[in-house]
Amino acid sequence: MNEMNLFFRFAVSMVIGVLIGLQREYAYDNPEHEIPAGVRTYALMGLLGCAAAMVSDLMGSALPFAAMLLIVGAYSTVIYYLDSVKGKVGLTTRVSALLMIFIGALCYRQDLPLAVALGVAVTLLLSMKLETHRLVQHVTREDLAATIKFAVITAIILPVLPNRLFGPVPFNIFNPLKIWLFVVFISSISFVGYLLVKIIGSRRGIGITGFFGGIASSTAVTFSFTERSRENPELSKSFALAITVAWTVMFVRIIGVVAVFNRGLAKVVWLPLLIAAAVGLCYCLYLYWKQASGHHENVAFSNPFKLGPAIKFGLLFTVILFISKCAQVYFGSTGTYVSSFCAGLADVDAIAFSMSKLSLGDGGILTLTAGRAVMLAAIANTFLKGSIVLLSGSAELRRDMLPGFILMTAAGVAALFIM
Repeated sequence: MNEMNLFFRFAVSMVIGVLIGLQREYAYDNPEHEIPAGVRTYALMGLLGCAAAMVSDLMGSALPFAAMLLIVGAYSTVIYYLDSVKGKVGLTTRVSALLMIFIGALCYRQDLPLAVALGVAVTLLLSMKLETHRLVQHVTREDLAATIKFAVITAIILPVLPNRLFGPVPFNIFNPLKIWLFVVFISSISFVGYLLVKIIGSRRGIGITGFFGGIASSTAVTFSFTERSRENPELSKSFALAITVAWTVMFVRIIGVVAVFNRGLAKVVWLPLLIAAAVGLCYCLYLYWKQASGHHENVAFSNPFKLGPAIKFGLLFTVILFISKCAQVYFGSTGTYVSSFCAGLADVDAIAFSMSKLSLGDGGILTLTAGRAVMLAAIANTFLKGSIVLLSGSAELRRDMLPGFILMTAAGVAALFIM
C-alpha cells in the first residue's frame, strides 16, 4: 500500500471531522457551556473509524471494527442515560459522532467522494436546525398526507410502469412510463413551488418555480399554476409572472437545443426565437413591476398536491401526442409545417431535435424549412399553453395573461414571416 495514499485517507477523515466539529461548537452560543463533542472529538472519531477499518483490513476480519463500534456504542449509551437523568435529552450530536466513524471507514476504503458528500450533508443538516424546526411548525396534517401521496406516485407507481411503446404501427406512441412521468412532473412543479412558498414566501417562491420549471417543461408549469389559480385567485399576478417566465425560458431553451445539434440551423432560428423571448421578458418585467407595486403580504397557500387534475392533464397530453402523430402520418414529408405545428402542441423540444437532425447534410431538408418548422412548433406550443390558461384559469389569471399571450404569439408569428 502506498504510504502517501494512506496518509491522505487519514487526513481527509480528520478534515471532515474538523468540519462537522466546527459546526457543533458553533451551534452552542455560550463558550462556557460544555458540549458533548467538538472539533477534536469529531476529528478523533474520523481517525478512529479510519484506523479501525485499516486494522480490520489487515487482519482480514470485521471483528476489530465491530468491537470498536460496540465499545463506542456502549459508552454513548451510558452517557446518554446519565444526561437523560439530568434532563438533557438529545441524540443529534451522538448520532452524528457515530456517523463520523463510518465516514472515516469510507475514507480508508477509498470511497472519498461518498465520504466527503456525507460529511457535507451531515454539516448541512446540523446547521439547518432552526430552519427545519420552523418548517415542521408550519406542516399540517394535509401537508403530510399530500407528501405521502406524492411519494407513492413517484417511488411506487412510476418504477413499475412498462417503459415501452403500445399501439398499432405507426401509432405506437403510448409509453405508460413517459406519460406517468409527465403526471409526476406536473405534481412536482406544484410541490416544489409549495415548498418554496413555505420557505421564502408566496410571491417570490412562485416566480422562482416558474423559472426552473420552464427549463424542463413550460407546459407543466402552465398546467400546474393554471389549476392553482382557481383556488388562489389573489395570487394571479404571481402565477402570471411564473407562467410568462416559463414561456420566455422555453424560447431560449429551444435555441440551446438546436445549437447543440445543428449550428447552421441555430443561425437561422436564434433571432426569431430571441425576438419572442425579448417580448416575453418585457412582459415579465411589467408583471413584476405590477406585483411589486401592490400588496406584499404573503397569502395562505394550501398544499397543491391533487392527483385528479394531474391525471387529467396527463390524458390531455396523450391525446395531443396522438393528434400530432396523425398529422405526421397523413401529411407526410410534404406537410412538414403542418406536422410540426401539430407536434409542437405536445413537445417543442422533440421538433427542435428532429429538425436539427433532418436538416444536417446535403440530403436533408432545407435549413430555412427546418427553421420555420421549429418556429411553428414554438408558436403552436405557446398557443396551446395560452389556450389552457384562457379556458381553465381563474378570471384574474386570464386578465393578467391575455396581453402577454397575445404579444408573445404575435411576436412569434411576425418573426416567422421575416425568416
